[in-house]
Amino acid sequence: MTDFPALTLETPAEHPFAQFVRILGKGKRGARDLTRDEAREAMGFVLDDKVEDTQLGAFLMLLRHKEESAEEMAGFTEALRERLQPPALQVDLDWPTYAGKKRHLPWYLLAAKCLAQNGVRIFMHGGGAHTAGRLYSEQLLEELKIPLCRDWQQVGEALDNGGLAFMPLVDWAPQLQRMIDLRNTLGLRSPIHSLTRILNPLGARCGLQSIFHPGYQAVHRDASGLLGDTAIVVKGDGGEIEINPDADSHLYGTTGGESWDEEWPQLSAQRHVKPASLDPEHLKAVWRGDVVDSYPQMALISTMALAMRGLGQTREQAFETARHYWDARDRSI
Repeated sequence: MTDFPALTLETPAEHPFAQFVRILGKGKRGARDLTRDEAREAMGFVLDDKVEDTQLGAFLMLLRHKEESAEEMAGFTEALRERLQPPALQVDLDWPTYAGKKRHLPWYLLAAKCLAQNGVRIFMHGGGAHTAGRLYSEQLLEELKIPLCRDWQQVGEALDNGGLAFMPLVDWAPQLQRMIDLRNTLGLRSPIHSLTRILNPLGARCGLQSIFHPGYQAVHRDASGLLGDTAIVVKGDGGEIEINPDADSHLYGTTGGESWDEEWPQLSAQRHVKPASLDPEHLKAVWRGDVVDSYPQMALISTMALAMRGLGQTREQAFETARHYWDARDRSI
């Protein structure tokens, strides 16, 4: 005798997260952005592991297709901050590094290292090597003697001892790391790649953000403004916080809830030739002063200047400070 599946005779109760998928996916006329409160509640479900895998995939891709709003990103961030509760650590700069580099070496790592030598306390965080063909911060920490921290106590010790700490996202927001890791399952990056730039988990004096795709920079600035954070958003080289000296840079800033904009002209009179390969040994050679290379010199100085601009200096002061820091660095590595 064949056993047939039982008939469904009673309508199942709707999953409480379904309402958020419906808001985003109800067609061209019915779909809308989540409000800030709805976004906070929806991300709360995700962070509390109360969402089915199918719902999560649909939610992320609907957000990606629609393009997330400043209110949504502010609400998502609030949900994380409510649950995170890290220790009170003094931090000057929040430095997210999630994109990886493919055209140039990650000169921003030397910029951060140099700033930290001069008393600027920097918290870096990243999401691992999620896209092929790119060089990620995590792959160079040991070589450049940047402390890898796996808990908040180690972060505090690294900040006190050298001013620079890197902590993987998986150690303080594993649910977000899981969503980033879905990139190769879903075939697209999700909005979580962008969200990580805004999180500023330790409440740094300034959050630096790099958003490569045009149009998103102002949205990120507005999200940080809604959260009351001080932030500067740029279109950094390769999506990392690194000024490209071969191009003009537009700074999207927010301070005290007020937005501001600033144009930085390109530093190089002509474009540099892209290196044939990315050799990490070249990073150390530039740091030691063994070689003279105009591209990294300009990228380093201007990236440090960006950081000092975020901490309140004028553009002119920031570049002067950056040059002084670089010239006086401890070249041992």
